[in-house]
Amino acid sequence: MIIGTVLAGFLCLGLCGLLFNRSPLIHRAVYTGCLVLTSVLVGDGLWHIVQSGQEAIPSMVLPFGLPWLKAHFRLDSLSAFFLVAINFPSALASLFGIGYGGHVPEPKRVTPLFPVFLFAMNGVLISDDAFVFLVSWEVMSLSSWLLVLSDHTNPEARRAAMVYLVMAVFGTFCLLSAFGLLAGPTGAYGFVTMRNAHLSPLAGALVVLLALLGTGSKAGLVPLHAWLPLAHPAAPSHVSALMSGVMTKVAIYGLIRILYDLRSDVGWEWGFVMMVLGAVAAALGVLYALMQRDLKTLLAYSTVENVGIIFIALGLALAFRDHGEIALSALSLVAALYHVVNHALFKSLLFLGSGAILQATGERNLDKLGGLLNRMPITGFTFLIGACAISALPPLNGFVSEWLVFQSLFKGPTVAHWAMRFGVPVVGVAMALAAAFAATCFVRAFGIVFLGRPRSKQAEAAVEVPYSMQIAMAIPAVLCLCLGVFPVMVTSGIATVVEPLVHVVLPAAVLGWPWLSPVSLTAGSYSATMVLLTGAGLMITTLLVVHHFGNRAIRRAPIWDCGHREEIVNSQYSADSFAQPLRRVFGSVVFRAREQVEMPPPGEMSPARFSLSMSDPIWNGLYLGIVRVIDAIADRVNLLQFQTVRRYLLMMFLTLVLLLLVVAVRQQ
Repeated sequence: MIIGTVLAGFLCLGLCGLLFNRSPLIHRAVYTGCLVLTSVLVGDGLWHIVQSGQEAIPSMVLPFGLPWLKAHFRLDSLSAFFLVAINFPSALASLFGIGYGGHVPEPKRVTPLFPVFLFAMNGVLISDDAFVFLVSWEVMSLSSWLLVLSDHTNPEARRAAMVYLVMAVFGTFCLLSAFGLLAGPTGAYGFVTMRNAHLSPLAGALVVLLALLGTGSKAGLVPLHAWLPLAHPAAPSHVSALMSGVMTKVAIYGLIRILYDLRSDVGWEWGFVMMVLGAVAAALGVLYALMQRDLKTLLAYSTVENVGIIFIALGLALAFRDHGEIALSALSLVAALYHVVNHALFKSLLFLGSGAILQATGERNLDKLGGLLNRMPITGFTFLIGACAISALPPLNGFVSEWLVFQSLFKGPTVAHWAMRFGVPVVGVAMALAAAFAATCFVRAFGIVFLGRPRSKQAEAAVEVPYSMQIAMAIPAVLCLCLGVFPVMVTSGIATVVEPLVHVVLPAAVLGWPWLSPVSLTAGSYSATMVLLTGAGLMITTLLVVHHFGNRAIRRAPIWDCGHREEIVNSQYSADSFAQPLRRVFGSVVFRAREQVEMPPPGEMSPARFSLSMSDPIWNGLYLGIVRVIDAIADRVNLLQFQTVRRYLLMMFLTLVLLLLVVAVRQQ
């Protein structure tokens, strides 16, 4: 099995990075090896999707794991799809790491763990029993935690790692409990047995709830997203690209595997809950992003928004399936998987772009950047494509997947229940609002970072990054255009992945290529190719007209404002001033944003001051309360360390009596 050999190769690369970390060439060698291995996995996944269709490779059993179970590995169409979606961005991050990996604060702590992280994520995808799944999941969590903690001298990194570790433990506990319920009293942890398990309504509901909590905490679903905006900025940028663009997709895979494969009787109510949670995550995530000054924190909150869009589509698919609308369920699932691929591409591109900016300037603060487009043209152009794609602008790929989600939402009221008929329009409005905010957010990000004049000496001295890093950003930029211009080819491939899950072939409603009509042959059609050709035609026409009638002379003049030269760089629009209108409208309610202006009276020479305060309602309202409760319990438990010997013996005696009573009750 090719995958087994590749996974062993990842472990060997990690071991080499650990043993030979003093060699200056080891970093390039490890990242080059990761590039080769991830490329092999991408080819293997594509081959399985194209050649094997719906047929799964028979489960491979290895003699380790639980004594009565051993270890089972299997590759089907779903895991093959995620194999491609996860390893292609991983290959780009590896290529980027060849030029970037040696410049991180602690490269010796990052290089050995990078291939281990890749090993664990792929281990989750091919596992065919709960034991292998959870072990791989935990290795993924621990390796990413250590990568977040790589710059251990930074107090922000230590705090981010602590929050992430707590959330990771919580997620693993929920998944362990969910698999325990699926396995039942017999302890049948194989996925084959779980598919045929018969659970009570209460146990089935608990499985869905625990799966949502376990995978949602890793994916960054609101309100379980607290770790994400802390961990992503703390990790090296190519690791942030993996955590945001790739690891969150492993969580999505785990949710789909449980709710669409291991369980086939999930009610529409859970789909409605997922849809509402996704809408809240989409709207709140992009609002959080709009308020950020740190570029990587902004991108991290944007991940919350896109995960919310995926959850909306997955929830719709569950609701449609429960009400017998199988074709619409397939359409929603195709939309979700399409957005999985798209987000993995453009979010990896944007995080790699932020890494290039960080290496060139040493800055992540938006208000200390500016004017980088002239100094870093390749980085600026590729970042612009990623910003347009994540803003869902046609003809790029982000528009296609969000358009498919909207097409599914338009059919949501066909589900004969008042909650869906009332909730779907509200979710649609929230998603449309999130799309508009996303465009505003990335106009702000690109404009402040790349346009205008440099706001610091570091930005003024910036130069373009090495070629390997430029290529790693150029490839996903080209693919963002290709996946948007040729959507029919992508949807046809994803339809073969969806078919075994919903047991229906998605109708290829195509009005003579290149029209995509997922719902009807007469309505709701879209052609990115025609949009591209029309836009190109208008652009060429405009250029010809301007070239023919315009003045060819080039005039250069100093920058001016209101008729006079403006020498003060800080007079430009800042990130805060760009976000101020939306902050005043929404931030005062959601984030309790308060502005205070101190103006000195006439005649005084003291400067005017402007102060802004905001609070995170989810962190303050939920997590701080939990922290206080845990601290209080820890203080009480800590008193047990200072008891006398007699009290320790008394506690042991009482514990023994309690256990004997439990055994006696169970025997009766």
